[in-house]
Amino acid sequence: MDFYFYAGCQSCKKALKWLDAHQIEVNRIPIVESPPSAQALEAIHKRSGLDLKRFFNTSGQSYRGGGFKDRLPTMTDAQKYEALAADGKLIKRPLLDAGETVLVGFKEAQYAAAFGKEGA
Repeated sequence: MDFYFYAGCQSCKKALKWLDAHQIEVNRIPIVESPPSAQALEAIHKRSGLDLKRFFNTSGQSYRGGGFKDRLPTMTDAQKYEALAADGKLIKRPLLDAGETVLVGFKEAQYAAAFGKEGA
């Protein structure tokens, strides 16, 4: 399982704390230094079943500074994947790629459901 995170991100810290508490091993990848490639993002996105916009960190400086609010509606999916791959801070985090399960952001209930840890 690949866990893309940013060290200064509070949601990432909460997710890592949750994963550690449940003894779930992940491959920790710093998202700014090593963002997933456009091809990897496309594969992750397709497995997730989520709208591609969910992969964008809409509250981040890269999103606002790049004018993505106005640009996204006219961009192709390929252009979106390239933009995300070019700037790890543009990607909503944490991003957990567990094969068939893809989690974007951190919500404890989603992690618990994904890993069969309800009530844990």
